[in-house]
Amino acid sequence: MATLTCTSPINGETLATRETMSSKDMATILEKARSAQKSWAGLSIADRATIVMKAIDALEAMNADVTVEIAHMMGRPVRYGGEIGGVRERAGYMAEVATSALAPIEIEESDAFHRYIAREPVGVVFVVAPWNYPYLTAINAVAPSLIAGNAVVLKHATQTLLAGERFVTAFAEAGLPDGLFANVFLTHDDTSALISARSFDFINFTGSVNGGRAMERAAAGTFTPMGLELGGKDPGYVRADANLDAAVDTLIDGAMFNSGQCCCGIERIYVHETLFDNFVEKATAIVDGYVLGDPLDPETTLGPMAHKRFADEVRAQTSEAIASGATPLIETGKFKRDTGDTAYLAPQILVDVDHSMRVMRDESFGPVVGIMKVTSDEEAIELMNDSDFGLTASIWTNDRDAAAHIGRGIETGTVFMNRADYLDPALCWTGCKDTGRGASLSVLGYQSITRAKSYHLKTV
Repeated sequence: MATLTCTSPINGETLATRETMSSKDMATILEKARSAQKSWAGLSIADRATIVMKAIDALEAMNADVTVEIAHMMGRPVRYGGEIGGVRERAGYMAEVATSALAPIEIEESDAFHRYIAREPVGVVFVVAPWNYPYLTAINAVAPSLIAGNAVVLKHATQTLLAGERFVTAFAEAGLPDGLFANVFLTHDDTSALISARSFDFINFTGSVNGGRAMERAAAGTFTPMGLELGGKDPGYVRADANLDAAVDTLIDGAMFNSGQCCCGIERIYVHETLFDNFVEKATAIVDGYVLGDPLDPETTLGPMAHKRFADEVRAQTSEAIASGATPLIETGKFKRDTGDTAYLAPQILVDVDHSMRVMRDESFGPVVGIMKVTSDEEAIELMNDSDFGLTASIWTNDRDAAAHIGRGIETGTVFMNRADYLDPALCWTGCKDTGRGASLSVLGYQSITRAKSYHLKTV
């Protein structure tokens, strides 16, 4: 066994440690999960959904403590509250549409035949969740998997060790059958070994591209299906007819909120030349007003990044860009908490950038954004597509037809018009290219965690 350690970005001190599970522990957990799943699948969809939503009630009652815990684990300021409101929205929607999404497809029901296609649970779903939104990202898979009749094994990121234990408490209070949900602590090697042994019937992974590759390598030859959300370099495009103030406010918030550590955060912005100067001026004024500090302080608007190594990567991308000709617009010296050797990182806006720079190409996942001037929709589309990622794209315009036309030309999973950095549970959450594969949420989210079974019943 090994020890997993969560180091708080607030002060660099150890916040929590947990011992990893032994192979014997995991064998027992998986045996209990498969046993509990059989009877759980026999309940009605409505009964399963009711228990899941009771667990959401229990989580909501913990929200004040969870908010402070998240600040300690990954640095998000307490002024923004917890994640449980979004958790309720997503779980609630998946509960609401479950009956229709999981209903059999009727082909024929006559005196001679009953032919239909049913959706049946896959069995045990393995959810590997990230640290940046420890409850929101996990619930995307946990809630629909349980509602569909599966058992769930959750492995959370080391940076957010405590989140999975909150789920355990909430599900116990809701009356979920024992063994149906398990929170586990595993090393990367242990995780790969379990996947290679075909221990799970579906794998949902949110994390890095390299992590996704490791998952696929481990699953090779097992035919275990998986959904992968691996990263993004999400663009915003401001057309000449955009509402400038709304575009600046939303895109800059989308770039900087949660210290830029958002799966669908804005990482690069393209602005029509007629609005460029005004956009940059307004964006700079917003970022200049941020308060970088202790996330436990209600006055703090920008907390530390989750770990010093994440901040160091953003520092490297930014300094490389400046050395290559980019112009920084934010005087970082005013952000006293950024001493250059901690997880505290001053926000930055860069202009005079181009796609030869890593900051416009690689995922930054931090409080930095590059802004480029464009002259046409065609140029913006070409630049937005010049990326290995494809999660979301944000288009700012008053012309809905133009937004739809531009959206058809962008290689991405979601197209926003006059919105950014938001997940609508009624719409499929998906991506393309190095962002990964598969779909979660919406009615389509039930397809991966169930399997089709055809029934051909003939009366003789």
